[in-house]
Amino acid sequence: DQTYEVMRETYSRIFHRCALDHVPVEADTGNIGGSASHEFMVLAQSGEDAVVSCPNCRYGANIEKATSKFFDDEPEPAPTIEEMAPIHTPGTKSIDDVGKFLGKPTSQLVKTLVFDTDFGPVMVLVRGDREGSEIKIKNHLGTTWMEMLSDSRFEEATGGPIGYCGPVGTTCKRVFADVSLKGMANWIVGGNKRDTHITGANAGRDFPEPVWGDFTTVFAGDPCPHCSTSLEIHRGIEVGHVFKLGTKYSESMHCTFLDEKGERQPMIMGCYGLGIGRTVASAIEQSHDDDGIVWPMPIAPFEVVVTSVGKDENVVATATDLYEKLLAAGIDVLFDDRDERPGVKFKDADLIGFPLRIAAGAKSLANGQVEWSFRKDRAKQLGAPGEVLQRVIEEVLRPPRPA
Repeated sequence: DQTYEVMRETYSRIFHRCALDHVPVEADTGNIGGSASHEFMVLAQSGEDAVVSCPNCRYGANIEKATSKFFDDEPEPAPTIEEMAPIHTPGTKSIDDVGKFLGKPTSQLVKTLVFDTDFGPVMVLVRGDREGSEIKIKNHLGTTWMEMLSDSRFEEATGGPIGYCGPVGTTCKRVFADVSLKGMANWIVGGNKRDTHITGANAGRDFPEPVWGDFTTVFAGDPCPHCSTSLEIHRGIEVGHVFKLGTKYSESMHCTFLDEKGERQPMIMGCYGLGIGRTVASAIEQSHDDDGIVWPMPIAPFEVVVTSVGKDENVVATATDLYEKLLAAGIDVLFDDRDERPGVKFKDADLIGFPLRIAAGAKSLANGQVEWSFRKDRAKQLGAPGEVLQRVIEEVLRPPRPA
């Protein structure tokens, strides 16, 4: 446990040192398994995963793992329990159809999901405005295989037709319900009869108490499970993943060690992966503009480009001197002395994304100055070659900000 925490914190510091806007998030352990897992997600609009985070307490989780808090600490007054009654709802197979027909928001309806699993069909009830999370359901059930129940087996397994099945009188032996329904009474559910729904259905009275659990996907604006602040959802690119494996593999493979008492114990394992290529790709996805890459300084292939503008002897000598002194200072610097027009050189510099650019040209050197600028804003600054050299070295070697 201690080693896992050290590694998790170390990974976060690595991506912080890379100047990447990232969040470490709780994640599903998936096929690798184990008792805990964290992904390191670089926030970018092109990200392949949805990341849930709290701006207040820094709670973070992959959308597959994220949870939220549905109720205040103060319980609401007990609702008036209604009598259960069937209601004719012709042509309302979807939850949206039912809501429109009854003139009620879908948040006041109950949606029924039915899955086939290793141990037979299961019914999962969720609030009408929520989306069921198959990963959460599968993990809760502990099944290795799960898929939506096929049309051919649906009515036999549930006791009702597709679009109208529900928990009241169902033939489905295993019924689960999302915790978001716990504060609701007088449910509106499918009536297990075509064109029929039921109002006033209450768990424990009209059908057996379901097994409760977290079975839905978090939405932006849901209350944080730790501090109740509204959660935010971003897109993210996974650049690292750590797993607390424990003895899951060592026990089955008989990987043991002798402890201080001479007794055999299973090795305690962790799994730690860092995507080098993904880190580079995510840096570009997160930091670019219409003209090209804007490299974060710590991972830029070259921190500075020195550009000679023209073939004037003084220009070439000044640019060469700056280049050689930057090299001597330990700076990764590229010297662009190609026989190209200035516009081509500057366009290429923007495209490649050097964090800093120094340009020596006859016009500025006539006043004893060279031009320098940051790629991130390209605001041009002038100064004597020695002053610019010192300032650029300071910018490149500036210590990283604290994590």
